[in-house]
Amino acid sequence: MQPRTEQDKAKWASGTAAIEAYVRDGMKLGLGSGTTSHWFVRALGEAVAQGLDVVGVPTSTGTRDLALEVGVPLTTLAAVERLDLTIDGADEIDHDGAMIKGGGACLLWERIVADASDRMVAVVDDSKLVDTLGAFPLPIEVVPFSWESTRRSIARLLGRLGYADPDLRLRTAGGETVVTDSGNYLIDAHLGSIEDPTALDGQLNWIPGVVENGLFTGIADEMIIGFPSGEHEIRDTGSAPSARPSTTSREGK
Repeated sequence: MQPRTEQDKAKWASGTAAIEAYVRDGMKLGLGSGTTSHWFVRALGEAVAQGLDVVGVPTSTGTRDLALEVGVPLTTLAAVERLDLTIDGADEIDHDGAMIKGGGACLLWERIVADASDRMVAVVDDSKLVDTLGAFPLPIEVVPFSWESTRRSIARLLGRLGYADPDLRLRTAGGETVVTDSGNYLIDAHLGSIEDPTALDGQLNWIPGVVENGLFTGIADEMIIGFPSGEHEIRDTGSAPSARPSTTSREGK
């Protein structure tokens, strides 16, 4: 499969650059979800066919199915204690490496896998790089039980943080409520602009009923930005602040 659109060419440039820049024999890899991550997984399958010795932990059932299709050996976090590296995409990423993730409804598994990794690298096309997060709606994963009450609590928190009358929509597709791989719902917060991602990331998960939110702050150690020309740029984002401490040691953190 070859990229056809200009954006796909940029995604391909970013995803495939991660192979040469970071992946080595014997690695245990977190395999991200989303279109850019899937270009990485396809390239990884080609490298495995040529003799690269790695195993991967997928961050979604979709990534699992793709990895199996292209021949990437898989394992689980039950079988391995730590991963060497996770390669994953973003719906938006700012210049410090703070991200909005979850457009593909995989944010919970993505967070778990990234937290179990020594390093996390974000692979994005150049259209995903923004000065301020928030144009992309912020996904918030919630348990189905009394999700309407959870949404009201989210609205109250956002109001206290200066987001007046936030637009909070239950995610649907084809007239049906979207259900994540973990059986939860998603509320998309259309905020327009998030001036302090760490403040919001640090408070949303305290709301009962909120499982996880799509603000990933202080998680990406580097980002690879791909361009339609096929070129890429690697930026160090390891010094960016995090809203919450990891429970596991990360290299350079």
